[in-house]
Amino acid sequence: MGGFRNAWGVLAAFGLLAVAAGRAEAAGFAIKEQSGSALGNAFAGVSAGGHDLSDMFFNSAALALQSGSQVTAIGSYVAPQSELKSGTASTVISSTISGGNGGSDIADDALVPAFYAMWDLSDRVNLGVGVTAPWGLTTEYDSGWIGRYHALKSDLKTVNINPVVSYRVNDTIAVAAGFQAQYIDAELSNAIDFGTIDQVLTSGAFGGVPTQDDGAATVKGDDWGYGYTLGVIFQPTPMTRIGVAYRSKISHELDGSATFDLGGSVGQGISGATGQFVDTGVKASITLPEIVSFGLYQEIDSEWAVMAEAAWTRWSRFDELRIRFDNPAQADSVTDESWRNSWFGSLGVTYKPGDGPASGWVFRGGVAYDESPIPDANRTPRIPGTDRIWIALGASRRVLDNLDLSLGYTHIFLDDTPVELTTSGTGNTFRGNLTGQYESAIDIVSVQLRYRF
Repeated sequence: MGGFRNAWGVLAAFGLLAVAAGRAEAAGFAIKEQSGSALGNAFAGVSAGGHDLSDMFFNSAALALQSGSQVTAIGSYVAPQSELKSGTASTVISSTISGGNGGSDIADDALVPAFYAMWDLSDRVNLGVGVTAPWGLTTEYDSGWIGRYHALKSDLKTVNINPVVSYRVNDTIAVAAGFQAQYIDAELSNAIDFGTIDQVLTSGAFGGVPTQDDGAATVKGDDWGYGYTLGVIFQPTPMTRIGVAYRSKISHELDGSATFDLGGSVGQGISGATGQFVDTGVKASITLPEIVSFGLYQEIDSEWAVMAEAAWTRWSRFDELRIRFDNPAQADSVTDESWRNSWFGSLGVTYKPGDGPASGWVFRGGVAYDESPIPDANRTPRIPGTDRIWIALGASRRVLDNLDLSLGYTHIFLDDTPVELTTSGTGNTFRGNLTGQYESAIDIVSVQLRYRF
């Protein structure tokens, strides 16, 4: 029981850090950086348990392949670079929206933590728990940029606590199930074009000048939601493993507040006349999608192994972003998303030198294709994502009798990404027309430590 208490204490301490740590955008707004060792293979084979305890995030049954009390801690530094190029914008009454491009980098760097612990309760039963940040997003623009009525700051973070029990049926089959408790916290802000609202709705009764009488809105909310995980790993031969895993959807009903900066006399006049743009409570529903993954791990000999991964995410659940205001005078704020289901696929190779100066090291490589769920017509400045290609490298080594170190690096290539929003789109009447092209790339460096008690 000493190992159990020690492992739990370490995990609890790291879990507190996870709540305060940064986060970063991945395909859609999923975060795959839950394993430093698997990052080196571009997550190929991770659902087949091709690495270590951290594979349990992707397939709960990977827990059954481990033994002994242990903890694993991962820190992934994600450095995205995203900038709007050659953008133009105008209001619903064709007034030019002037301003900059939002800044030289609208995507913040972030440290993404992940922590795991396990205890083998018997020869067949293992108990594990993971604390991760599976979904996240941060983009932030300069206050005067041309798309300010669509977005200023978008910040979403999650913390997921996932206890798991695995059972080794026999030498061929392992199964597992887990429970998810997930906290979500979100903040969204944008400017408000009171000048154009005044011209269109009140015929200029308050003297508003389009794009010159701005206010702002900020919405915050949080919630706890719950789900489950399932996994199976089939090992037909000692050199072959096949894994299938399922992470359930988690539905959230965020509850929070909306605050408004009226900017000046124009905003104050419109608010007073309509009862709108008054600080109030808000609610918003979001369902974070289920994921089905398939993994293959195949040893060729004692030194070489190859692996493959495919994961399907049901992003079609994200059909709109609707914010409901407690103030009955304030209409819902709606953004049409209409995202599509998407696939992630990767191939990897692992080399374990048997002798020579590199003996004791494990070297990894991999490539991946990550399909974006975002339709071109509905891409917004909050999440200007597109398809991406991964190239990954990694290495591991036991540095002490009970301590393993893993390092991973990935560069992600993104195509130039268009944004083409019009005032005829849902909710865009007073957000304006916005056209532009984003140039983006991402670098990820992961460090992972595994300690056995």
